[in-house]
Amino acid sequence: MYRVFEALDELVTIVEEARGVPMTSGCVVPRGDVLELLDDVRDAIPGELDDAQDVLDHRDDVIRKAESESERTLGEARTEAERTVSSARAEAEQLLAEARERAEQLVAEAQAEAEQTVTNGRREYEDYVGRAQSEADRMVQAGRAAYDQSIHEGKAEQARLVSDTEVVQTANGEAKRIVAEANEDAERLRGECDAYVDSRLADFEDLLSKTLRTVGKGRQQLRSPVGAPFDYEEWKPGRSGTSTSGNGGSH
Repeated sequence: MYRVFEALDELVTIVEEARGVPMTSGCVVPRGDVLELLDDVRDAIPGELDDAQDVLDHRDDVIRKAESESERTLGEARTEAERTVSSARAEAEQLLAEARERAEQLVAEAQAEAEQTVTNGRREYEDYVGRAQSEADRMVQAGRAAYDQSIHEGKAEQARLVSDTEVVQTANGEAKRIVAEANEDAERLRGECDAYVDSRLADFEDLLSKTLRTVGKGRQQLRSPVGAPFDYEEWKPGRSGTSTSGNGGSH
């Protein structure tokens, strides 16, 4: 590069010192010297400038290739992204379908168990009511039989001891006492039966309330986003309320 600047300085000096042409702004320069200096300038220019010029000449091709490669890469990336999104959407739909199917199964099982519990409770209620009614009828019949027997014995005693008023009054009082005790026993048994049946129905009502709340939560879970899991532990009912080995043996 130093030789380039040196040759250019010599060219400037030649032009400045050249003899001028009269009546014009031109001058006469030695052709051989000027050409020699120009050859020196051409030889002194580094090859990197030619390479740079080649790059500039092929700039449009390089940019075009780069844009084409960028569009191709972008298209592949977009296709891969769409494929990934489609796969994720399909997997999410499958998970949602499985969750919905599981929830429907749990709701169906809960409804079936609730219906079975209600059926068992109704059967047990009818059984206890029937037993209580039978016991009450038996007690009433026993009381009536005792009453009739007492009346019969009283009449017999009265017939035997017509003149003994105190004996007759004692027999009547005893008969009335026996009838009153029989009626009291029947009423007590009926009250105990009603209280037991009421407690059993309260247990069944609590179980049905829990079951209905579980069903409602399951339906709400179906309408909510996928990220929230369903609480299956809260649904499980207690088994102590359905036992039939309670107070039935005491009657």
